[in-house]
Amino acid sequence: MKVIRVTMPKDFNLFLYGDDHEGNKLRHDDGWRELVDHITHKAFGLPADRNHAVDHGDIIEAIDQLDPRYDDQTQKGAFLEQTLQAVKNRDRIKKHIIAILEGNHPLKKWRFGRATEFVCNQLGVEYGTWSCIIEYCDNTGAVMFRHYATHGFSGINSRIDDPVDRRNGMKRALRRQLQNKAQDCVLMSMGHAHRLLKYEPMPMVGIKVNADWIEQDYPAADQAASYIPSELRWYVCTGSFFRTYGEGMVGYAEVAGYDPTELGYQIALVRDGRLVDVQTKVL
Repeated sequence: MKVIRVTMPKDFNLFLYGDDHEGNKLRHDDGWRELVDHITHKAFGLPADRNHAVDHGDIIEAIDQLDPRYDDQTQKGAFLEQTLQAVKNRDRIKKHIIAILEGNHPLKKWRFGRATEFVCNQLGVEYGTWSCIIEYCDNTGAVMFRHYATHGFSGINSRIDDPVDRRNGMKRALRRQLQNKAQDCVLMSMGHAHRLLKYEPMPMVGIKVNADWIEQDYPAADQAASYIPSELRWYVCTGSFFRTYGEGMVGYAEVAGYDPTELGYQIALVRDGRLVDVQTKVL
């Protein structure tokens, strides 16, 4: 794990995305271009220089003919070609990217080179390893809030029939996977699962003494505190740019019986030094 410290204005947008799988013909190229355009233009009332991003990994497909998942319909480009294309894909947004995380796909090719770290070096971007904690500081050096970001560990699924209960079950699974990884992060995000999920803070009403009387209150987290209760954090799964199904082709995800993936990304909104909302962009 790496700790990354960055200085930020009090108001900024934080794009949370990943799993674009460069080198697979099922990659949503148009969706990626939409992300790049979003980051490089005014967004949510702020100019483009207030848009920042964390890439949650699996930047290349990294599957070759010796891999049991390989097929000649959906795979394109060798390991080196995919890696160089991943650099080109991020050239327009390299000044906006805080860190790029590792991923299980490129990591499996470590014998041939650390592709993700190479891409980071080429772009001049921080290599976030598999997981990192990012401290967002104001211009005085004071921490505004912390962010635990990781590529992720396992899928997030549910067999519950009811769609509302199924969705809520997956949100709870997301929280369970992340909540014990760091105690001082108000934002916790992961890729890997190819789902667009967010679990919002759930402050419970309580009472407190105010001078000579008692009043009710919904406690909000001190986002710079050394401990933030798990129910007062944001948990985010960042979606993907990898389609499960494609016209006239069959990929390994379809053969494995995976459900359609959720294409898109998330945007955390920071205003006056506080994380106030997370918006979901569906592609």
